[in-house]
Amino acid sequence: MAMETGLIVHPYMRPERTARQTFDWCVQQAVEADKIGFDSIMFSEHASQRWENIPNPELIIAAAARQTERIKFAPMAHILPHHNPAKLAIMVGWLSQILEGRYFLGVGAGAYPQSTYIHGIKNGEDTQFTNEMVRESLEIMERIWKREPFFYEGRFWNAGYPEELHGEEGDDQHMLADLSPWGGAPEIAVTGFSAKSPSMKFAGERGFRPMSIFSGLDALKTHWDTYSTAAEANGHVADRARYHVSQTVFVADTDKEAKRLVMEGPIGYCFERYLIPIWWRFGMMDGFIKDAGADRADVDLEWVVDNVFCVGSPDTVVDKINTLFEASGGWGTLQVESHDYYDDPAPWFNSLAMIQKEVAPKISLPVSVTS
Repeated sequence: MAMETGLIVHPYMRPERTARQTFDWCVQQAVEADKIGFDSIMFSEHASQRWENIPNPELIIAAAARQTERIKFAPMAHILPHHNPAKLAIMVGWLSQILEGRYFLGVGAGAYPQSTYIHGIKNGEDTQFTNEMVRESLEIMERIWKREPFFYEGRFWNAGYPEELHGEEGDDQHMLADLSPWGGAPEIAVTGFSAKSPSMKFAGERGFRPMSIFSGLDALKTHWDTYSTAAEANGHVADRARYHVSQTVFVADTDKEAKRLVMEGPIGYCFERYLIPIWWRFGMMDGFIKDAGADRADVDLEWVVDNVFCVGSPDTVVDKINTLFEASGGWGTLQVESHDYYDDPAPWFNSLAMIQKEVAPKISLPVSVTS
């Protein structure tokens, strides 16, 4: 079975883009990815970042669902501390019904304290605190989806589900709408970012789908070890076929052309102005430097393109991904990081088509589900 392909859209839009341009580009990518044959597309949720400016991924998902046929959608992730869990549970349930199985739910605690502050939480940098909010929120959501009477008074929220009243035959005025997710409960995915991410342990404990933001081999190995240990301790199978890893990938006919298009195009523009400083700030760059045996003084955009990204011809990118598989144990879905090709989508869509047709079929899933 070949590796599956997906997109993750943060969306890394230039700060001058309008909301309408961002929205249209996100929908356009979903439509094209569906035509190409990608398996999934994820949309991030952020309320504070100019470059990551999707506050309501469900709006994009709903719009794109009407223009696609088979691709699966996920918010990646709804930041649970920022939402009333009862309201979110109902919205997720209804949206998953609308998509009729083409939906899974990403949940998270949030990476940016500014966004958490907007939502009335002053100590957003306290990850233990925000992760406690995630657990309570999800408990409420799952109880609402069961549609059984309860009232919960928690540390952060109160919520409940009423008892359904029954009138005489033919009297339907007391019936409650069934807004539980398609199939009863959604598949849930959790993203790990830092090397010692508590989210990966949480995902393993609950048997959720794990996803890693690639930040070096040590972090990738630690993520899987943390996830698989927690999963097996709680009676779940740690299956690498369910594992998603996001990475910057770009393919063109030749290595030279692919590198030029990345260095001179939207990916290079974003990394020089936004993501390379972010990687230094969050400690990700240290992992990449260790992998390459390099010095901090070596790092610039070209170094990142050559040593971190999977950029090149189809054969080169296959070799780079297989090298990562051998070193890390592999994963089931490559979640390609999206960028702002709004002005000229052709190079981006050509790259996605080559990833789907000439790269993914040559990457085999890991043989063992637990190793």
